[in-house]
Amino acid sequence: MRRAAKGLVAALLSSLLVVPVAAGSAAAAAPVRGLEIGVPAYVWPGDPMLADLTAASPATSIVILNPGNGDSPFDTTWQAQADKLRQGVTASGGHTRVLGYVHTDNGSRSAAAVQASVDNYLKTTDGRLHVDGIFFDVVSRDCGTDNTVRDYYYGLRQYVQTTMNSVDPSVSDLVVDNPGTAIADCYLEAGHRTADTFVTYEGTYADYTGTGWLGGNTFNSTAGYYSGAGFDPSGTAFWHLVYGVPDTTAMQTTLATAFNRGAGYAYATGAGLPNPWNVSPSWKFGTQTTYAATIG
Repeated sequence: MRRAAKGLVAALLSSLLVVPVAAGSAAAAAPVRGLEIGVPAYVWPGDPMLADLTAASPATSIVILNPGNGDSPFDTTWQAQADKLRQGVTASGGHTRVLGYVHTDNGSRSAAAVQASVDNYLKTTDGRLHVDGIFFDVVSRDCGTDNTVRDYYYGLRQYVQTTMNSVDPSVSDLVVDNPGTAIADCYLEAGHRTADTFVTYEGTYADYTGTGWLGGNTFNSTAGYYSGAGFDPSGTAFWHLVYGVPDTTAMQTTLATAFNRGAGYAYATGAGLPNPWNVSPSWKFGTQTTYAATIG
């Protein structure tokens, strides 16, 4: 996980960053924001973790499937696993959304190679969508010279949207970028937004509840770190992933902290490195989704 010196919290900037809306419009009303659970499941089809996720009630809101870091075929076995997960009913009455994992190597992987990985999930032999979007991992958090890095990710989001719409316009696409830390606010600018949701914390419970939290979900060179709430009218722009959580009480602390820090999605697990995302937490998923539904 990246580290940086904590900057000034730009609380006074929040009102300047809100996109204006017409008076009386639905968007003018403050959203009813809660907390939902999104789980990276970096295991193979049939793994006990996926069985636990399928059985969870309420179901988790998001599950990320990861066939060989996104480089193995998303074949019929994977598709059947995704279809089963998408039947899960969440606490709000919706269904679990499944995302396909794609790595981007901090923007150094060619756009063509990334698009080929995206096609692995979205262009299946049966012509159907078995996922609800793409989870881009190893994402740079910086804009790049003249916003070139930001624009690389914006192009990838457009590719996902166009491809999914051509296959099934009825499926609402979901794109997530994972820098694992606060993201430069250029990534959320109107007309250039690179994702619906950003993972702005991925790290240990000790860091999350200690000095590892940088002070906000977004940053820029003038303001430093700040909440990013002005970019988040739906309350779903930010996602916190916390591992090394010692017990159920700490899990609840993690989720409450995530909500208070502006996350719309979170996940807490007791597992640790090298892969904290390949085993169910000891408290199981239903306990976590049930508690999250009480927050907000």
